[in-house]
Amino acid sequence: MLYIARYWRWLTLFGVASLLTGCLALPQTGLFAFRLAVTSLGVEDVRVGPYSINAGLDTSDITSLIASSLGAGSLPIQATIAMGLGLPAGMPPVEMSGFRWSLDMPGVDPVQGNYEQDVTLTSGDDANLRLPVAFDVLATDTQRMAPMLELASQLASQGELPPGSQLAITPGDLRGLGMRLPAGLLTPTIRLNVGADGQLVPQG
Repeated sequence: MLYIARYWRWLTLFGVASLLTGCLALPQTGLFAFRLAVTSLGVEDVRVGPYSINAGLDTSDITSLIASSLGAGSLPIQATIAMGLGLPAGMPPVEMSGFRWSLDMPGVDPVQGNYEQDVTLTSGDDANLRLPVAFDVLATDTQRMAPMLELASQLASQGELPPGSQLAITPGDLRGLGMRLPAGLLTPTIRLNVGADGQLVPQG
């Protein structure tokens, strides 16, 4: 009899737990199915030292031009990454409290940053964001400076990241459907590769 009583007690507890889990899951289904999509990725406002490449600067001899102008010291290269973020069709609006991001381009040390502002994501209406990217190279290191300047020129002339680049985004806290989902809970880091023709390929 004691064994039967324990059996029914455990069965009852399991049933109640299953019922509560089902009730809690119903309003959270849409938010837990959260999928963040990077819909576009471009390059704007490329600067090498004091020169804006977008201003029509002749880059055919930019290496010697900048080397003679700056002399010794570091050579800052800056650009703005224009990124579109969206949600799949049918998803309810979600408020995201920023995100962490990192970018790895061929021949350049990885750069990373935090997007501090809240982002409102609505299905069918992409959010257009701007990420500042900056890296330095020693102006006296001519062996490394030449390929870096070539990369900067490519970013400006083509307006897109070079093939082989990798972008990673880690969403912040999510708010929607009357609840809050802390960062890292069912919202894993999203990783994308840039293909040969500029297409974005999600990493598996």
